[in-house]
Amino acid sequence: AAYQGLFRNPLADPYLIGVASGAGLGAIAAMAVHWPFTPLGMFAVPMAAFAGALLSVFVVYQLAHVRRTVPTTNLLLAGVAVSSFATALTSFLLIQSTGELRRALVWMLGGSTMTGWEPVLGMLPYALIGLGIILVNGYPLNVMQFGDEQAQQMGVRVERVRRWVVIAASMATAAAVAFAGVIGFVGLVVPHVIRLIWGGDYRRLLPLSILGGASMLLLTDLAARTVIAPQELPVGILTALLGAPFFLWVLKRSKSQNYW
Repeated sequence: AAYQGLFRNPLADPYLIGVASGAGLGAIAAMAVHWPFTPLGMFAVPMAAFAGALLSVFVVYQLAHVRRTVPTTNLLLAGVAVSSFATALTSFLLIQSTGELRRALVWMLGGSTMTGWEPVLGMLPYALIGLGIILVNGYPLNVMQFGDEQAQQMGVRVERVRRWVVIAASMATAAAVAFAGVIGFVGLVVPHVIRLIWGGDYRRLLPLSILGGASMLLLTDLAARTVIAPQELPVGILTALLGAPFFLWVLKRSKSQNYW
């Protein structure tokens, strides 16, 4: 929801625009060089994931924006390019890695398979700080939907808000990817469902999207553990099966409604 409001584009999802893939690349790179066993300890993987996510969203924005707007076609093309590049580098690291790191491939498909408190404590600061910054920027995001110039006239410091929301959304994405892998389409489906039911006020949309995303992940994780029990499906497979048709519907809808 934060990326959608920031780019004023309904398809700005961390998975579709390559931010999640960038975070995944950072996490795998940290594992490859054994950062978890350095003095950074349990914070190494989330830190590397945050760096990858931040770099990815910066590249996508630079490639996609045209005169302070981000057309849907440009956003998708830039996202596909960045995601493909990050995925290729991730695959290279996995192929060149030891057998222990190759098990991270299952983690990359998405799923909350980690145990113990260390992974939770490692990603918790990124999640809390990122989500906290996002939540306090609900009103500025509302005003920015009218355009940067009008937002500035209404007292919103647009560049400052944009910078902080990008950093915060990247932190939240990094925390999620570092803990559960790359799980696609949750950030696309949930905000749209919330928007259809409760409206587009970001002061309400952002907290409800956080709760809705967590609920969707819990339900899909439960389904992944029970559909073909005793085997377990990666959560990312189920979210893709649900999210891909929804993405096509949003894409068709946005073509006739000026992005919204």
